[in-house]
Amino acid sequence: MNSSYTFPIEASQLKINGHCVINDKPCRIVDMSTSKPGKHGHAKVNITGIDIFTSKKIEYSCPVSNMIDVPVIKKTQYTVVDISDDDYVTLLGVDNTLRSDIKLPEDLADYIHGLFQLGKPISVTVQSALGQETIITSNTL
Repeated sequence: MNSSYTFPIEASQLKINGHCVINDKPCRIVDMSTSKPGKHGHAKVNITGIDIFTSKKIEYSCPVSNMIDVPVIKKTQYTVVDISDDDYVTLLGVDNTLRSDIKLPEDLADYIHGLFQLGKPISVTVQSALGQETIITSNTL
């Protein structure tokens, strides 16, 4: 995994609503518990995370002293300029750069199409982590 996408932290330092990488997926931690050390083992942390891109639940367990990667998550605001027939959006950044490489997510497509057809100015937030990007929210300006 590219080191610029993550940084390591001891498992015992993770917190609920924080983030970590489980099975190469960036996840928001929704539940955590720590078990006591057993007769021949170390204390373990049990983590339940939700993939920030697919919303799928992922569970993971490891010793509390293990290092776990935390994803670097970036959120960027854009203005929607156009929507193609195949649902790719043309976005205008605050620095006046255009990009057309992000597809509307299924859960927001109808809403954003509706606003666009009404001629409303639309602002979207693009979330990036581990080299992936998706639109996560939309607002009218």
